[in-house]
Amino acid sequence: MTDTTGSPTGSPSPLLVTGGTGTLGSLVVPLLREAGVPVRVLSRTARPAADGVTPVRGDLLKDEGLDAALDGVETVLHLAGGPKGDDVAARNLVRAARAARVRHLVLVSVIGADTVPLAWFKAKLEAERAVSGSGLPWTTLRAAQFHELALTVAEKLAKLPVVPVPGGVRWQPVDSREVAARLVELALGRPAGLVADLAGPTVHTLGDLSRDYLRARGKRRLMLPVRMPGKAGRAYRAGENLSLDGAMTGERTWEAFLAERMAERLAP
Repeated sequence: MTDTTGSPTGSPSPLLVTGGTGTLGSLVVPLLREAGVPVRVLSRTARPAADGVTPVRGDLLKDEGLDAALDGVETVLHLAGGPKGDDVAARNLVRAARAARVRHLVLVSVIGADTVPLAWFKAKLEAERAVSGSGLPWTTLRAAQFHELALTVAEKLAKLPVVPVPGGVRWQPVDSREVAARLVELALGRPAGLVADLAGPTVHTLGDLSRDYLRARGKRRLMLPVRMPGKAGRAYRAGENLSLDGAMTGERTWEAFLAERMAERLAP
C-alpha cells in the first residue's frame, strides 16, 4: 500500500527543490511544507536544517553532490537559475534525475524562451529541451518577469540623471507568490508537459515602470526614448516576450506590489 508519493505508507519521499533559497524558492518551500511534503533544498553552502526542510550540499554547474541529493526523491522542482549556465545546470540535473529514476521533473522557465534572441532566453530554452527530452515525466511552466525584477530595473535606472526608455519594449510582470503557488500545484499533480504560461494582469512599457517608481519615491528624472537595436529589439517590439493569448493571468498588479514595497521601506 502506498501514499500519494508512491512511497511506503507513513514515509513520504522528500521533494527536492533547487534554488530553494532564492526569491521563488523561499516562497515555494513553505507552501510545500504547509502541504505536508518533506523538502530537500539543494545548496552550494552548508545550511541548518529546519522543520521538515533538509539542506543538501550540491552544485548544479559543477555536477557535484546531485546523486546523493536525489537519493530516494521522486519529484524535483527545478527553480535554480542565474545569468548564465542554466542549460548546463539542467543537463546535469537531468543526468542525475535519470539515474535516480525520478518520477516527476518540474521546471520553471520564462515566457519568450523560444522567441527572444538573447543568450539568457536561449539558455532557458536549452534547459527546457533538456527536461522535455530527458525521458522522464515532466512539467514546464513559463512565467513572466517577476515584480521584484521590475523593481530592481526601475531602481537602477532611477539612479541615472537621465532614464533611458527603450521604445516598444513591454513587460507583463507577475507576482512571484502567484508563480510559487502555481508551481507547488504542478509539483503535487501529475506530469503535464508544457502548461499554460503565467503572466501578470497588465502589460507595461519600461517607461511606465520607471515613472511609477519615480512617482512612488517622489523623484523626478528626465526620460530619454531610445531604440533597442537588432533582432532582440524587433522581438520585443513585436511583443514576443509577452503571452497575450492562452496564458493564465495573475491577479496582483505591479501597482499593488510597488505600493506594498514602498510602505515596507517607510515602516518604522
